[in-house]
Amino acid sequence: MNQRHQSYRSTQIRQNHQQEKSIPNPPQGWERLKWLGPSFLWMLSAAGSGELLFTPRVAAQYGYTLLWALLLAVVLKWFINREVGRFTVCTGATILEGFKKLPGPKNWAIWLILLPQAVVAISTVAGLTGAAGTALILVTGGTVTLWMIIVTLVTGMIVLLGQYKNIEKLSSFLAIALSLAVLAAAISVFPKPSEIAAGLVPQLPANVQFQDVLPWLGFMLAGAAGLMWYSYWIEARGYGAATLKPGEPLNPKNMSQEEKKKLKGWLTHMTIGNTLAVVGALLIAFAFLILGGELLKPQGLVPAEDKIAETLGRLLGNIWGQIGFWFMVIATFVTFCSTTLSDQDGFGRMFADGTQIILQGFGVQGRWTDEKLWQRIYIVVLLMALPIAIYLIFGEPVGLLQTAGAIEAAHIPIVTGLTLYLNHQILPAELRASKYTFWATVVAGFFFAVFAVIYLLQLLGIIG
Repeated sequence: MNQRHQSYRSTQIRQNHQQEKSIPNPPQGWERLKWLGPSFLWMLSAAGSGELLFTPRVAAQYGYTLLWALLLAVVLKWFINREVGRFTVCTGATILEGFKKLPGPKNWAIWLILLPQAVVAISTVAGLTGAAGTALILVTGGTVTLWMIIVTLVTGMIVLLGQYKNIEKLSSFLAIALSLAVLAAAISVFPKPSEIAAGLVPQLPANVQFQDVLPWLGFMLAGAAGLMWYSYWIEARGYGAATLKPGEPLNPKNMSQEEKKKLKGWLTHMTIGNTLAVVGALLIAFAFLILGGELLKPQGLVPAEDKIAETLGRLLGNIWGQIGFWFMVIATFVTFCSTTLSDQDGFGRMFADGTQIILQGFGVQGRWTDEKLWQRIYIVVLLMALPIAIYLIFGEPVGLLQTAGAIEAAHIPIVTGLTLYLNHQILPAELRASKYTFWATVVAGFFFAVFAVIYLLQLLGIIG
């Protein structure tokens, strides 16, 4: 009892000392541009699966009939992501640090997050690097499996050696170039407004296969993992209370009105960045939907397995010839690789953080709670070795990404519910979401839950 009291007392002293440091003023004017990194990373993290692969794939099969679902998925994730970011901005801690504070058996929420996400991590990296391999075989020959192994090892080593940020800058420039090219191409083949309008009416195509639709919605903009990574990127960039690097969540209820006012400013800035990311992702996804519907569907082409890059290359190749084709193939390769890098970095951070929390819960101290050590271990084992092993067994990039995307979509309602409860319990009233935002976020979680249930019923053969 005395030991517990001392631990509580030391935590209070540490938090009081940290709160003596002042939370910085939120950025204003043009200075805001320097603080948009987390939102930009969030937008790019799903580009290789949601936007680039599954959007043309869904459009090639169903045209514009699921445009309404695309719009809802992206807009509703704006609400969820904002709540995840709200916790970190106001407490300075990552979302997993918050989940460990939830009442009930010790660290039950951490296990609930990490166990399904282990499957997602392995399947996503294997699928993305396999998809990148489909671009390389068009240039160099060889097999997709060989190039998948090479890409997995190279991207893993880049993250392991701390060179991710340097590569990220280069890939960001190409991502911008690809986005502009795709937008220009979509404008050049823009369909009749009546066709777009028909897609805004909620409907499900005949014989719709949710094994494509659910991963598409799950990965679009960001899955459950990507939503949680936003917390890590916010914390690493030093938004709001994260500037204090508290480790343990600070208690905003104990902060002065001046500090709370600053946090409100940071929440406003986070909302601006979040909104720009959503608008950007929505424009790119809409452009890919048009290209898939106008160029692939009439020819009966669907991006699949070892033909992913070749089929996607036709999105621009059918408009701008060989130059457009090879630009798209190169962009496809770089996008899949950059998404792999962000996934290896994000999953590595999240699993290292979660492992540290679990070990500390068992009383483990010292070297084995070193977060950097665990991050390196997870990059090597979970994000390099196991994806290669899984790919050697299954060898289907689209199938692997379908599995990961379905789990991501089903996991989103869980992350949503835990985050809403956490914010309601920890944050003072003036820093919590408004009633409108709260219930919109509830609807967001429910939206993905409905699609997940329908997919499960279809998988079990209960519905057609």
